[in-house]
Amino acid sequence: MTLSMPFHIYNTLSRKIEEFSPLHGKDVGMYSCGPTVYDFTHIGNHRTNILSDILKRVLKYNGFKVNHVMNITDVGHLTDDGDSGEDKMEKGAAREGKTAEQVADFYTDAFKADLETLNILEPTTWARATEHIQDQIDQVQQLIDKGYTYETPDGIYMDTTQISDYGALVELNKQDLLPGARVDMADKRNQHDFALWKWSERGERHPESAAAGKGSHHPKRQMEWDAFGRKGFPGWHIECSAMAMKYLGEQFDLHVGGIDLSRVHHVNEIAQAEAVTGKKPWVTYWVHGEFLLMNNEKMAKSIGNLLTISALREKGFDPLAYRYFVLQAHYRKQLNFTIDALTAAQHGLENLRSHVAHLPGNPAADPLVREQFTNAINDDLNMPEALAVLWTALKEDRIDLNMIVEFDKVLGLKLHNPDKAPLIIPQEVQDLLSERTAAREQQDWAKSDQLRDDIAELGFGVEDTGEGQRVVKV
Repeated sequence: MTLSMPFHIYNTLSRKIEEFSPLHGKDVGMYSCGPTVYDFTHIGNHRTNILSDILKRVLKYNGFKVNHVMNITDVGHLTDDGDSGEDKMEKGAAREGKTAEQVADFYTDAFKADLETLNILEPTTWARATEHIQDQIDQVQQLIDKGYTYETPDGIYMDTTQISDYGALVELNKQDLLPGARVDMADKRNQHDFALWKWSERGERHPESAAAGKGSHHPKRQMEWDAFGRKGFPGWHIECSAMAMKYLGEQFDLHVGGIDLSRVHHVNEIAQAEAVTGKKPWVTYWVHGEFLLMNNEKMAKSIGNLLTISALREKGFDPLAYRYFVLQAHYRKQLNFTIDALTAAQHGLENLRSHVAHLPGNPAADPLVREQFTNAINDDLNMPEALAVLWTALKEDRIDLNMIVEFDKVLGLKLHNPDKAPLIIPQEVQDLLSERTAAREQQDWAKSDQLRDDIAELGFGVEDTGEGQRVVKV
């Protein structure tokens, strides 16, 4: 009997697929970048969250124990994803007329509800940035003590020229700006330097800053802390390195996030962490998911082409149809989202569940199916191939319910319990139900009965209860 291949994953740092070998036997430390909770999370972000979930499920399937930490960013993430602009949390508070804490609480709860709807396993630890301010202050102080920083009227900055391999994660040395390109240096010494800690208000201006007309004050902030002799707040990058090290140690196995975070956020996390510890590498495997596109453009709040999980539900889609849609493409390939594609995915998921529900009495499960499935998921999370294995086995009656339950622990599609999956009612049925409600209000019982029959022909039953019509799948 051929043994299944061990788990392999593409490592952004080495730019190749590697066999996974954790630092501590079967115990895996994993950190994934969570949301900035100033607004609803869109489905593009959730593609990355599904990636983290699948990775964790595959590790568990292979017998690993995963200690998973996810951050909640509720301070310090500025509107340009860099070191200028308005804090997204402060902006959200102003938009909604609430405190920043109230905004963070609301959108954190909404994010967690999305994870549950998408059948995404919760992390072992939620790490909220404002609850770890002292950890961030301590890490900044370590960098100051080691001589990696300098101060500007705007805050405390990391001097990246002191990091010999700065940007190695994405080969920044090969991505220098084109001749003539301009960078807003503000008070920074070097192009890639970044803020570790920002002052709430600018202090005495440097002579060169004054000459350039710089030095305007920031608006009054809700979130600020006394540190380094003044009121201020953490930079975006310091929170992740500080919290990851608090819960996972000075070195750990996996760091997951969207590809858009690799060039700045993750590069800066590495610079901070490795400057503090002097250990190489800080993280062994870096895993990045590609963009979800809409009409062939990146889905992003800045563009405004967003859809949320709630919006998909309002359109009549099962949220797990979106999960199925995502699993049909490899995580390192861009995926273009359309309503037509999601509709096809929903039909595919319903068909898959139907096959599972109508399995022959007791088919003989073929061990080769398990081997093929395991090889697919262990080959850099090849979920399209894993789904193909499952479909083929179902059509050829080479799989039983126990094996489907086993596979669904990885897929997370609730295949083995479709009755508890959300009932999606097509628009045509919804229209007939509305007509039937009106007919019953007018006591037109003949029309009501005819509409019940029309609905039944579409595969749905109607039960009249004291609370109105209850629809079931037949």
